[in-house]
Amino acid sequence: MRLLLNGSFWKVLNMSKTKQLKLFYTETKSPRHGGESVAEVLRAHGVKFLFTLVGGHISPILVACEKVGIRIVDTRHEATAVFAADAVARLSGTVGVAAVTAGPGLTNTVTAVKNAQMAESPLLLLGGAAGTLLQGRGALQDIDQMSLFKPLCKFCASIRTVREIVPTLRKALAIAQSGTPGPVFIEFPIDTLYPYHLVAKEFAVKNPPKGLMGKVVSWYLNNHLMNLFAGAWETRDVSPLPVHIPQATDGQVQRCVELVSRAKNPVILLGSQATLPPTPVEDIRKALEDLGIPCFLGGMSRGLLGKDSPIHIRQNRRDALKEADLVLLAGTVCDFRLSYGRVLSRRSKIIAVNRDKSQLLKNSDMFWRPTVAIQGDAGSFLVRLSKGLKGHRCPEEWPQTLKAGDLTKENANRAKADEKTEQHLNPLKVLHRVDELMAEDSIIVADGGDFVGSAAYIMRPRGPLRWLDPGAFGTLGVGGGFALGAKLCRPESEVWIVYGDGSLAYSVAEFDTFTRHKTPVIAVVGNDACWSQISREQVPILGSNVACGLSFTDYHIVADGYGGKGYLVGREHGDQLSDIIRKAQKVTKEGKAALLNVLIGKTNFREGSISV
Repeated sequence: MRLLLNGSFWKVLNMSKTKQLKLFYTETKSPRHGGESVAEVLRAHGVKFLFTLVGGHISPILVACEKVGIRIVDTRHEATAVFAADAVARLSGTVGVAAVTAGPGLTNTVTAVKNAQMAESPLLLLGGAAGTLLQGRGALQDIDQMSLFKPLCKFCASIRTVREIVPTLRKALAIAQSGTPGPVFIEFPIDTLYPYHLVAKEFAVKNPPKGLMGKVVSWYLNNHLMNLFAGAWETRDVSPLPVHIPQATDGQVQRCVELVSRAKNPVILLGSQATLPPTPVEDIRKALEDLGIPCFLGGMSRGLLGKDSPIHIRQNRRDALKEADLVLLAGTVCDFRLSYGRVLSRRSKIIAVNRDKSQLLKNSDMFWRPTVAIQGDAGSFLVRLSKGLKGHRCPEEWPQTLKAGDLTKENANRAKADEKTEQHLNPLKVLHRVDELMAEDSIIVADGGDFVGSAAYIMRPRGPLRWLDPGAFGTLGVGGGFALGAKLCRPESEVWIVYGDGSLAYSVAEFDTFTRHKTPVIAVVGNDACWSQISREQVPILGSNVACGLSFTDYHIVADGYGGKGYLVGREHGDQLSDIIRKAQKVTKEGKAALLNVLIGKTNFREGSISV
């Protein structure tokens, strides 16, 4: 129940257990606006960057955040803003934040938000919206945004009064990081963000109906306006709320200690979830090294063990799983990447650890059965398991055998890199050369199909949190945003984007963003004028290359046009490849983004790889 008192005071009956009456004051002379409340909360939560594509609905948020020292980074597409926020979340351990305008601004983010959901990235999306009284009445860019984002986000809210901004944001930020991390969405009707005096002008009825109806309309609008700003500027706690993370019980850890201690051929499969806060990645790395168990690393866990660890196995995973007597799935899911669990031997003891219950047990009703299933944080579990097994190490013959198989396979890959293609450069040779020359602190961003699939076998991240790929959704177009977020988080590091020529087109315009925001990255484009991952199956199965062919486009000139530096690399430049790569590295140190447009030929390296 709300009652207007003396034109400025509001009594709001709080329908809680206490039935407490609260008196709010509406400051009609205050110049403050809702964007300032947003900025205060974000600053208190340690947010350093806000990614956006500007729009009038959200201007107060952008201006206020800049004033409190949050860096505003505007991109050329809304999806890029969300991808950049996703990268910041993964690399910084905090929530990544993006703000976009209403309607098409928000619909442009849908793919990126879904990607963050499936990649389990804590992300806050702030979206503009039509005014509170105009929603559903045909206002500019007005759609039902909440229905659009509820299936994609852990939490969605639409702000209805300015006083709701602070508590709603604090709740959303905690939810984004709790349990299984993921995206959250808050909708801001435009009248909750602008100052009272401007909103009041919009609420004023220019030609109100005469008589009783006119009085009723005026009364209703005034009451709505006063409630909108009632209690808006009261002092509120903006500090972070507690984050809740599920943990394995002591009993579960002890049972796993017993299982691992009896295993002769154990294997650990790590997924991205194993790198999530609160456990530092260096602690996880030490725990794995103390255990001495051979590890296969996927997603964000690539690089966790460094470049040349004796327990990091990169090849022949299917064969290793057949021989393993114990498999530990640490944040790894039995989806298409593990053939839905069919690659796991029924003779193996299987320990599965995952924060998400549905992911923990995915396909366990069909193809595999966990010996122990733990709904909990994988990183902290590994540290506790290592402590419980102190003094015990995996028998050394087992990882040594797998490592020998690794070397055999990698030598074969190197031999294949030396083969001459029918035209242009061998893509494997290009990737080996980049891997040899890139800096030790490099971050690799993967955005593509065939060329990137090859890179996953060849390029070696040098340390933890130095590999970014889209994750289970397999989204193309992440490159520009991921690289932008990575370079802002780690300005001292080389950031490499490995692009296919198909995927490049999604975010090549962000070379303008790299130039404007002084974030010099290096893109290496495998240009074979084709959607090769699709063509490889479509042509032999269906007998047509329709829609798969592209052109050997001058992408290096596009980069030049956006203020970067482009290089064309063809067969005639083969002997100069190392020099050209070094030139690109030098250019980025001087502040320019670089693009290597590498014309590549066809190989049979990835025959049989899936594209559906």
